[in-house]
Amino acid sequence: MDATAATAAGRPMRADARRNYDRLLTEARAAFAEHGTDASLDDIARRAEVGIGTLYRHFPTRQELLEAVFHDSIEGLCDQATTLLGDPAPGDAMMQWLRAVAAHATTYGGLAGSLMSTRLGDEAGPPPDCHVRMLSAGEALLGRAQRSRSIRPDVQISELLRLANGVAFASRLGAEDTDQVDRLLELVLRGLVPRS
Repeated sequence: MDATAATAAGRPMRADARRNYDRLLTEARAAFAEHGTDASLDDIARRAEVGIGTLYRHFPTRQELLEAVFHDSIEGLCDQATTLLGDPAPGDAMMQWLRAVAAHATTYGGLAGSLMSTRLGDEAGPPPDCHVRMLSAGEALLGRAQRSRSIRPDVQISELLRLANGVAFASRLGAEDTDQVDRLLELVLRGLVPRS
C-alpha cells in the first residue's frame, strides 16, 4: 500500500487513519532497521502512539507490514536490475545486483529472507508481491549471465538470493568489515562459473 492507501472498501482513508498509517510505517521502518524483522509489533504500535488493534487493522500480518515498509527499497532493487540488463558484462551485472541485495539485507537484518519466504502458515497461498518481483528482476539478470556463460546453467535465481541473504547474515555475525560482504559473495560466485 502506498500514499494512495485506501480502505478495504476502496474508499480513500480518513485523515486520522492516514496519519496513523504513516506513523506506523515510519516507526516500523526504524524498528526493523534497529532490531531486524523480528521487532516487536507491540513496540511499533507504542512508538507510533496507536493501539495494537490499529496496527493490525492496517497490516493484518507481519508480512504485510514488511512489504509496505520496504516497498520503495524493493522497487529500487528491481529498477537497478532493469538498468543492469544493459551492462555489457552480464556476470558483473549479476554480481553488482547481488551485492545490492546483500547490502539491503544487511541494513535491515533478516528482511530479505522474510520477504523472500512465503507467508508463514499460508504456504498454499500466493507468494508476496515483493517475492515475485525480486525473482522476476533477478531471473532476467541471471538468464543473461547464463547465456554469456558467466554463470552455470543449472543455477536458479532463488538459490542466488538465498546465498546473498546468507552472506549478509554471516557478515552481520562477524566484524564490521564493509568489504566482507563483497569478498564472501565473490567466493560464492566463483563457484558458479562454468568449468571449461
